[in-house]
Amino acid sequence: MTELRELKEILLREGYTCVLSNGADTVTSRARGVKPLLEFLDSGNYAGYYAADKVVGKAAAFLYVCMGVAALHACVISEAAIEVCRKHGIAVGYDVATSHIINRKGDGLCPMEQTVAAIDDPQAAKAAIIAKIKAGI
Repeated sequence: MTELRELKEILLREGYTCVLSNGADTVTSRARGVKPLLEFLDSGNYAGYYAADKVVGKAAAFLYVCMGVAALHACVISEAAIEVCRKHGIAVGYDVATSHIINRKGDGLCPMEQTVAAIDDPQAAKAAIIAKIKAGI
């Protein structure tokens, strides 16, 4: 998909962590983790948008489902995130697929991945992610 390729180029060239666009409107962020996705969810309607993201784990995939994005390209994506995207009708492309997303220290699993590991519902995942963040991760 040409649109996803263009979004990936913007993502990498400009140093963003995620980029969303519907062709007429583009939003970007340099914030890390799921923070920008939660901010996007609170700030507007992104149904039908295409997205490019540096790292997408299962938690982020659920948030993209909640946003209603149509397609997603990830530089790095977990196998669980691919499954979530496909199950919920998001066309997904990626550069590297991995078994799991690691934490920022590099010594264990991402805490957001642990939070949603046993969850299959996007709204339940969103609630668990928000609760985890409010608890101070």
